[in-house]
Order: sequence, then C-alpha cells, then structure tokens
Amino acid sequence: MVLKFIYALSFGLLLTVSPIHAQEIPIKHLDMALDVKLKQPNQNILKDEIDGVTTEHIIIDSKITKKITPNNAYKTVYLFIKGYGTLTSAGKTYDIVPETIMLPNNVTDITFKAAKNDVLHYLKISVFQTEVDLEDIKTFPKENIDNIYFKKFTDCESYTEPIKSPQTTSRTILPNKYIPRVAMGTVKTIGPDKVGAHVHGMLEQLFLGLDNNESIVYADDAQVDFPPYSLLHIPLASSHSVEVKANKEMYYVWMDFFVDKEGEEWLKTHNKED
Repeated sequence: MVLKFIYALSFGLLLTVSPIHAQEIPIKHLDMALDVKLKQPNQNILKDEIDGVTTEHIIIDSKITKKITPNNAYKTVYLFIKGYGTLTSAGKTYDIVPETIMLPNNVTDITFKAAKNDVLHYLKISVFQTEVDLEDIKTFPKENIDNIYFKKFTDCESYTEPIKSPQTTSRTILPNKYIPRVAMGTVKTIGPDKVGAHVHGMLEQLFLGLDNNESIVYADDAQVDFPPYSLLHIPLASSHSVEVKANKEMYYVWMDFFVDKEGEEWLKTHNKED
C-alpha cells in the first residue's frame, strides 16, 4: 500500500514538472492600441530572451520629436512598422512609411516625428557591442558605418533560398557588415506555402509579424499562431519552419544575431537574384 502511494505521488509530481521542460516558442503580441497620450509609451518586448539584445516597441505622435542619442556601447536598428512620419538629418528629409528600416550608424544629428494627426509605431532593437565586435567593425566598409542607413523594405535586394518555394519573395533589409554579427530580412508569400524545416545553432533569431501576416511557426514539437504585429523567439538550435494556409499571407521580418562572425557563413545560403 505504501509502495502504491509513493508511486502515485511520484507519477503526480512527474506530470506536474514535465511541462516545464516542454519546448516553447516565446511570443509577444505588440499592443498597437497603446495610449499615445501617455508620455512616450513604450514596451520592452521579450526581455532577456537573447543575451545582449534589447527590443522595444515605441509609439509617438506628431507632438513628439525624437532625437537620436548615440550610445557607443550599442548598435541600434529602427524598424518603422505602422504610421507615417518624417526624419531629418544633415538638412535632408526622409519620408517614413510603414515597413522602413533605419540605422543611425555614426550620424548624430537625426530627428524624426509622426505625420500630423498620425501615430508612428516602431521597434528599437539595441545590440550590445562586445570587445570583439568593436574590433571587427573597424574592418567594415567606411560608408556602412559613417552614413545613415535608411530604406523601405520593398527597395531592398531580393534573394532566393533552397528552403523556400519559387513563389516566395525574400529580401535582405539589413546585410551583414553594418552591425557586427547581425543581419535582417523579410519573407513574403501567399498560402498554401511554407518555409521548410531547418536548424541553425550558430545564431539566435527573432521573427516580427508584419501587416496581414497569418502564419504558423513550428519549432521541434511546438507550434504557435503567428499573427500581425507579434514578435517571437525561435528556440536556439531547434528544427523550425513556417507555414501559411490557403489564401492567407505570410509576411515577417527575420532578425539573425550570430554567436560569432564565423556563423555568418550561413548567409551564403541566400542566393542573390539578378
């Protein structure tokens, strides 16, 4: 009788503890209804998911002018995902539209604001620069670090990849050699379609769902619905894939954070289109 009780207790504890070790895909749905009347409302998204990477969702209206404040300890990417605005630097004005990327690089006189009666949503991704990164960036092309980088996603170079179908449009929105160990791009297609299962243990990866994205992400035995304006973390070294059902759209940003610069060899699987 005692043995039966111990077995039952042990089995019950096993059922309680096991889910803790189950594979999960961390995901955060961005609050696109943040109250702009608050003082520059922002949210830290997926905090502490990737060592050295901080991601914030920030919203501003036309009453607020943001000035870039350099921090030599970090390199920062701005992804403008919703709303319109203007950015000014060195007497030049840039039009901010949804799905635009900006890197200040070494430029310090940058300000931006939302258009009149509009609200601007953007992600600010800050990547800590290690001593190795600070040495590595010295070898980068001078124009990649001394000039502002500002591009609409749709103006960026397209590529193909063996794990994607011919109907998929992929673009590199941030090539490597701008920020040490970092690259970013987009994937867009209409279902039924998928990005085939693959593994990369040499990099951490975030996915950002863009407007109209309605896909499903798989990682090993886990899966999660991946809606518009959500950010998820692909578990490191998991076998992962993305699927979109018939008549639905897959459209997301991938963000690669390589463990070391040797890992960037992975990008050679991206074949530039003529």
